[in-house]
Amino acid sequence: MPDRSLPAPSRTEHARELFAPLGPSYDRVGAALSFGQDPLWRRFLVSRLPRGRGEHVLDVATGTGLVAALLLERGFRVTGLDQSPEMLAIARRRFGERVPLVEASAEALPFEGESFDHLTFTYLLRYVENPGATLAELARVVRPGGVVASLEFGLPRGPARPLWDLYAGLGLPLAARVLPNGWSEAGSFLRGSICRFWEEHPLERQLEWWRAAGVSGVEVRRLSLGAAVVIWGTRA
Repeated sequence: MPDRSLPAPSRTEHARELFAPLGPSYDRVGAALSFGQDPLWRRFLVSRLPRGRGEHVLDVATGTGLVAALLLERGFRVTGLDQSPEMLAIARRRFGERVPLVEASAEALPFEGESFDHLTFTYLLRYVENPGATLAELARVVRPGGVVASLEFGLPRGPARPLWDLYAGLGLPLAARVLPNGWSEAGSFLRGSICRFWEEHPLERQLEWWRAAGVSGVEVRRLSLGAAVVIWGTRA
């Protein structure tokens, strides 16, 4: 029985605990539970950056390195950053010495301002205490003219919403329950986390964060009937 006298973990701490056991199976299970859509979303995210000619990209919340690997394919130099040592251990096996990997928080990046040509981040802002401040911190390390691009789960609209609710609220938790290594908790957590984020931070508010962070020309694309949202713009 939990000790209710202890303070509840912060969103950052909860994310660290949630993802710690998922690394060994994250890539294949994430693709399967999204019906193959997650890899497509990541490819679209990376396609928002200009074709790489050796420019340096910081991939934040890099996890096991799925986006970082796509950036390498497109000709970029990549540094990956994540707060989870367990997820970074998988990324190190993937890349060897090809990609520097940094264990740190997105809320306080250990880099000087304007250190990178571009920046990507994936499924991040639901797990931080102050999303607007975190986005400003991410933009801080990007050189003027560089692209900042994000991928996040979205909430479908119209006829697709009841189907999403059924899958995310019932089908996903049931499927995750039979999987090992912490997927049951992740599957049960996901729908509530997504809904709360969009209820507390509708799209217009999120776009205000981007503009306040000094990112201009911000564009939005909803993918897979709105199940994913990619936002990107240029560092002013």
